[in-house]
Amino acid sequence: MRLLAALLLLGVVVLSGSTSRLRTTTEPLAHDAYVWQRAWTPAVLAAAHGSADLVRAWRVLLAEADRSGRWADIAVPWKDLLATGRPVVAVIRIDGRLDESRIGVLVGQIVAKVQAASHAAASARPRGALAGLEIDYDCPTSKLPTYARFLAELRSRLPRPLALSITALPTWLNSRALESLAPPLDEIVLQVHAVDDPRRGLFDPARAEAWVREFGHRIGRPFRVALPVYDVRVSWRADGRLASVEGEVPLLEGARDSALLGAAPETILRFLDRLALAAPQGLVGIAWFRLPTESDSRTWSLATWRAVVGGGLPPRRVRAALLPTGRPDLWTVALSNDGVTDAPVPRQVRLDKACEIADGANGFRLKVAGLAVDRPLILEAAGEGRLRAHRKRVIGWARCTQPGSELDVVE
Repeated sequence: MRLLAALLLLGVVVLSGSTSRLRTTTEPLAHDAYVWQRAWTPAVLAAAHGSADLVRAWRVLLAEADRSGRWADIAVPWKDLLATGRPVVAVIRIDGRLDESRIGVLVGQIVAKVQAASHAAASARPRGALAGLEIDYDCPTSKLPTYARFLAELRSRLPRPLALSITALPTWLNSRALESLAPPLDEIVLQVHAVDDPRRGLFDPARAEAWVREFGHRIGRPFRVALPVYDVRVSWRADGRLASVEGEVPLLEGARDSALLGAAPETILRFLDRLALAAPQGLVGIAWFRLPTESDSRTWSLATWRAVVGGGLPPRRVRAALLPTGRPDLWTVALSNDGVTDAPVPRQVRLDKACEIADGANGFRLKVAGLAVDRPLILEAAGEGRLRAHRKRVIGWARCTQPGSELDVVE
């Protein structure tokens, strides 16, 4: 069926006169993973070693320069990382403005950090070496000519065969200066997540596909697409401005006006299928942000990520049940995911008709509108979320007289 779909799509492209922009391939796209964690905990190392079979290369955060020019270096365990057997691309993040007057100093600082990292990698493991350097800078579109000059100077001072790449933003597609970035670069990573107004969500597959296709048509360099495996909770002030972003570390204070932004595995899988069927010229792989770990509650589970990279998700196995509390009329309402991958939490859980009083918890609330005596009580999800494989979640309580244990789940 997939081959037939590819042939049909190719036929449409031929008729439209756009054949040169697309390629069909039976070779799977290569997969890189960003290791963006500031602390290399045992969970991060375990995830890296357990995922090396999926990954072409690691893209590892090496250092960050803040808006005032101060640097924060990451202590990378080179011996453990290189033991995975995968190449390493060091990533340097630059915040703030990149002015003409700052280019020379900044290039010198970056070259020094790359040399130190290369020496550390070589000392930690025989033949250990960096495969490349990536610059992560959210350059304003109007400043792309300055950024191009910075990249040209950086390339001239980096040793060969160290590859140079950057992350690119879809907003740059609005500039005629986009192509001026390409000459010093070996490849580019196009970020298509978290690049828009948060109210539009974290990832829009239709917009992302349009960006990828236009980027491939214009850039003239091998490129990868950065896709998300994480979610964030954002909140807004009363005047509509963004108040907070809760990522890897939960905030101490919960916001009243907040939403969970994420990308469902099913959505990403469909997006990958479309790219595989008719990929733009120059697209060579995917770069996942960020490496999931079992201790990171803001990412998919490792099993879910493996399933998506492998091209298929198994059926969901989420159920709801009433669990006894020790009192004959009081029950705990709990969800359980009996599958091997993450599953979205259901929209509703309908209680047994023998339940007379109930309330929700942990993201669920009692649905009050439209209740009638002969209808079951309903616990309704207050927002989106997911339940990891082999996990349970209490979503409420109920007072019931001799109910059945299994409940109806509405996805």
